[in-house]
Amino acid sequence: MNDSRFKEITEHYSQLSVAVIGDYCLDRYLEIDPSRTEVSIETGLEVFNITNVRSQPGGCGTVLNNLIALGCCNLFPVGFVGQDGEGYELLRSLNTNESVNLKYFLQTSERRTFTYCKPLVMDGIRAPRELNRFDSKNWTNTPEVVQNQLAESIIKLSTQVDVMVLLGQVDQVETGVLCSRVLEALHQVREEHPELLIIADSRCGFAHFPNVCLKMNRVEFLSMINASEDMQIPELMREISNLSNQKGQGVFVSLSEDGIAGAFPDVAAQHVAGLSCSGDEIDVVGAGDAVMANLALALASNASNEEAMRIAMAAASIVVRQLGTTGVATINGIAPLLKDPD
Repeated sequence: MNDSRFKEITEHYSQLSVAVIGDYCLDRYLEIDPSRTEVSIETGLEVFNITNVRSQPGGCGTVLNNLIALGCCNLFPVGFVGQDGEGYELLRSLNTNESVNLKYFLQTSERRTFTYCKPLVMDGIRAPRELNRFDSKNWTNTPEVVQNQLAESIIKLSTQVDVMVLLGQVDQVETGVLCSRVLEALHQVREEHPELLIIADSRCGFAHFPNVCLKMNRVEFLSMINASEDMQIPELMREISNLSNQKGQGVFVSLSEDGIAGAFPDVAAQHVAGLSCSGDEIDVVGAGDAVMANLALALASNASNEEAMRIAMAAASIVVRQLGTTGVATINGIAPLLKDPD
């Protein structure tokens, strides 16, 4: 891809309005200095001393962070936090960027804030080493009153945005944002606005989703079509085309180090290789969210299937090299990685 074509695509990003709908969480990092380890007088157990605490939006918030980094200036998060300290932190973080409009984002006593608490051992020599996480989730179904508020917001936003990005981060069905009433609202949006780009990724699958553009990983795709794990890329591409034609929407499947494959109805699937990270220490956390954000903006800016996937792969190669955090990729960072070889 030459510079002028990349610029032609990305210059639209700042003009797009995007609703980012799904499970927002707080990523809280506890930085541990191993040189300050002590032994508890009371219990005799080893004590880890935390020398720094930092936090940032995670889950759907990571997609949002990538959209901000790409220069998208009109973003509408749709989700919820609890009336708790983690919710305060997350709201404060979301509110720091003027591109983010929190009009449709809920704070409610009916839910607690979904939180990933990540202890990191920082010895100043090696890359941060993550210990067992401490997660805070909701284990009961999202109350109907919360679902209705979210659904109303989605209906209102359907006439205001160019793209809807959906991310289901929770593992327990009906405990997050993309539950029954919200999916009903999305079905309504699809019927009333068939031209609107809606792209979705969900850990719980897509059984009750409307017909929208799908993004998933290889394991999720093979499970969805009941195929064996040893399926090779040529056959996998044929199956992606079949699913795309069946649903009448785009289908993208990320393939880890093998890159990504995707198809649109009546257009044969294409495969784009991943960029080499050999010799570098990597952390794949957040790579899928970077892919999601870049696919959404590129496709909404009239990029071809292949162009969108190339941009997404370049972004992912940047994010996986950012250790000890959930990273983002910028337009200036992506551009050099897309230059056509001489």
